[in-house]
Amino acid sequence: MISVTSAQLLSWIAAFIWPLSRVLGLISIAPPFSNGQVPMRVKLMLGIFISVLITPNVPALPAMDPMSLPGLLIVVQQIIIGVAMGTVMRMMFAAAEMAGQIVSMTMGLGFAAFFDPMSQGQTAAISQVFSLLATLVFLAVNGHLVVISILADSFVTLPISAQPMSTEGIRHVIDSCMAIFSMGLQLSMPIVGVLLVTNMALGVLSRAAPQLNLFGIGFPITLATGFVMIAISLPYMLTPMERLFNNSYQMVQLIGATPNADARAPMQPARPSPAR
Repeated sequence: MISVTSAQLLSWIAAFIWPLSRVLGLISIAPPFSNGQVPMRVKLMLGIFISVLITPNVPALPAMDPMSLPGLLIVVQQIIIGVAMGTVMRMMFAAAEMAGQIVSMTMGLGFAAFFDPMSQGQTAAISQVFSLLATLVFLAVNGHLVVISILADSFVTLPISAQPMSTEGIRHVIDSCMAIFSMGLQLSMPIVGVLLVTNMALGVLSRAAPQLNLFGIGFPITLATGFVMIAISLPYMLTPMERLFNNSYQMVQLIGATPNADARAPMQPARPSPAR
């Protein structure tokens, strides 16, 4: 007869609940898992499936009751780690959306907004095009598999423990938020540059021929120039988007490898013994 003690049962529950908390924290934020069109039941089943595969390779866990206050604090800590890793990936997609927003405002399509299931809000039409392009590139280069692999490795580089978290992970998340503006400008700069030249040419034309209706001819020319430049630049966006995703992978790895507060405390050097 097989007998299971309460201590063994609690250890089995902890070995599954704690990794599941980090996995679900990432799935709830990181694209494309966090898409609003994906049912919540599918996200939960995906998190359970990934946790079942990761749990056998998780290092030794702290021996404590998962239902106690320290155990619940570990659950919260793992959720925060997963959310931080997913936020970094979400910021990279936000950079592509920002590039589309800049292009839309320069073209004059800032008023054309639709509901975006990714951000659960109103976004410009060109932003949705750039977001869909980033999602397709992300899936084409197996970015979702890379994220899951980094998540599995994070349980080795940043094991589950009761030690408090350090602030280094928060700093990496802030750095990823800062990268939104630079990467968004880099993606939109060729199109914005051509549209700027077009607007300058229209300004010179309006000064040379004041009888022309600038509002009647300026908007169609700017709109057509923007669409032509988008069609020309789409094939060349693969390389910067791959570099964008590689930077996000490195940032997620840094979060997953950030030591805890106690582990990163510097060791005090031994004092030399006095000479006799």
